[in-house]
Amino acid sequence: MSIFNGHWKVSEEQALKLQKELIEKIEIKSLEKPIRYIAGTDIAYNKANDTIYSGIVVLDFNTLEVVTRSTVIDQVHFPYVPGLLSFREIPSLFKAWEQLTIKPDLIVTDGHGIAHPKKMGVACHFGIITKTPTIGVGKKILIGHYKDLKESKGSFAPLIKDSETIGYAFRAGNCLKPVFVSPGHLCNFKDALNIISKCAIGFRIPEPTRQADIMVNALRRGELEVGLL
Repeated sequence: MSIFNGHWKVSEEQALKLQKELIEKIEIKSLEKPIRYIAGTDIAYNKANDTIYSGIVVLDFNTLEVVTRSTVIDQVHFPYVPGLLSFREIPSLFKAWEQLTIKPDLIVTDGHGIAHPKKMGVACHFGIITKTPTIGVGKKILIGHYKDLKESKGSFAPLIKDSETIGYAFRAGNCLKPVFVSPGHLCNFKDALNIISKCAIGFRIPEPTRQADIMVNALRRGELEVGLL
């Protein structure tokens, strides 16, 4: 069984096996071309049932203006299992990806890259299956620690686990809570930090995932039509 050919309904045991295979495919390296379009991904859940609202918003990297958006309303087929969240979220995100007529040069996910207990966050998984550079931006630490992060906008400090840098704590605005940035796939630490710095416009969340968050919550409330916009 392979998650690359559309077999999304896997057991926890199968997911763990696939995760080990996917880890071997992660490439942390410099970006190979300039970024013209950058995307943000996010999901929202219906607390009353298994409905998931997923979306990808594509922005012009120079202006950070929205170019196109893709949304999906789907059903969750995988339970909540710590460390395997990508298997819960990516099936519907991939449907949103397939709808896009403009594919981005880089994706920012609302969720971690390699700053993950298995070094296999949603950014890594999504980057591998889309063959696209990805950066993970999490709102809370899963592993590691940091220190000496200044209060000013643009400040960053290495996120350390076992003496290894696995990402950065990054402050997008003066005195805002930090977010946690790590490469996912086909991107390195320096590029990840530089790109998220460019996307920091005074909100805690970088603009690609902030716009994605706004979008999926509007979809959840019924304020937005599903599909390609």
